[in-house]
Amino acid sequence: MFNAAALLLAVTLAISTTASPAPDPVAEGTPIPLRKRNVFTLANGVFDKDKAHAATAATINKHSQNLKNLVKNLGPKALPKGAVIRPRVTISRDVEERLERRQAETLTDVSGDELWAGTISIGTPAQHFVIDFDTGSSDLWVPSFACATCSSSMHKYISLLSSTAKHKPGTFNIGYGDGSQVRGSIVTDTVSVAGVKATNQYFSPATIITGNFGDAGVDGILGLAYPSLSQLHHSPVFNTEYSNGAVKANRFGFYLAQSGSELYLGGIDTRKYSGKIETHSVNQAAGFWQLTGASAKVGKSVAVSGFQTVIDSGTTIMYGPPADVAKVYAKVPGSAVFDSDGGLYSFPCATPPQIAFNWGGKDWVISGANINLGLTEDGSSMCVGALAGQDIGLGDGVWLLGDSFMKNVYSVFDFGTNTVGFASLR
Repeated sequence: MFNAAALLLAVTLAISTTASPAPDPVAEGTPIPLRKRNVFTLANGVFDKDKAHAATAATINKHSQNLKNLVKNLGPKALPKGAVIRPRVTISRDVEERLERRQAETLTDVSGDELWAGTISIGTPAQHFVIDFDTGSSDLWVPSFACATCSSSMHKYISLLSSTAKHKPGTFNIGYGDGSQVRGSIVTDTVSVAGVKATNQYFSPATIITGNFGDAGVDGILGLAYPSLSQLHHSPVFNTEYSNGAVKANRFGFYLAQSGSELYLGGIDTRKYSGKIETHSVNQAAGFWQLTGASAKVGKSVAVSGFQTVIDSGTTIMYGPPADVAKVYAKVPGSAVFDSDGGLYSFPCATPPQIAFNWGGKDWVISGANINLGLTEDGSSMCVGALAGQDIGLGDGVWLLGDSFMKNVYSVFDFGTNTVGFASLR
């Protein structure tokens, strides 16, 4: 998902080249600076509802495109039960105008959402780009030198400068809910993440990029979901790296935190978590990192059970079916509907709810800081919750858990065993 932002913090991405955890896995990898960027909380601590609406629209559109790709790649029968390929969602003109005005007011454009980005290189010799690592999509795109609509701050790919570039037939096209659009040609080239190379990797050098990407501080997106979601109809970068033998273990780990955050390719970083990793099988047919048998709890009380969850690092807000999310907040003392259109709720800031998700093992609790998106208004004692009631269209009883969940756990995504695992943070 695309999230605009304004505040950058240095974090780290490390690449593992071993099949099993080593005593000091960081020493075997190469660190890459990541940028942690903020969106939903303004400088005065107030929740930015307009940006949340834009982010929700972008999430719906991203996953509608994913479902289109799934049908294109695997056929109509691959569409999950209850899944809906929705028409493109847009934000209202008044919201768009307010966002445009605030983009010019840089002193107020400070917030609380996160986009996890790091540097990759493409081509021979290497051309460098800052991209968002997204477990909720499967393709890589970056700006082309021929992109007249791109921000001057964005790094641009020049195929003529790469001896390993090959142009392919077809086009790449995706639209986001904030009005952003990405469209371009299709090329293969060598893609490198911290020296881990994917040769003959399919990606799109985008010739049209509109909307807020130039203000986001990133050049493009690198998808880490299953190949069946690829609009390019080819292997995503990590899968190519594994096929090439560049990594020995077909898994990667995410650690998202205030400092020291990292993506760990080809293994897991044992220094980032404690105890055992609790693993759960993925519903591969959906193409997402989608787990079954989840429950949502408030404290010790189960509010909803028996649903599926997509784990998406490219999204911040957690989304569930409106009726189910209402059941969760019904168990939160003092909670109230804050924004019915956005499916957002508020709760007393002084007593944040202890909301947790469980897949048949441990309760994975959302911390008070991560459930809080900011004050409902300046001086208020009520805060906006990071769990929203919204039908994303992914299917019957499917929830979407973004960074607001992932920041509470160490997450392991394993193509080899088709599982997602969670462990307690150190």
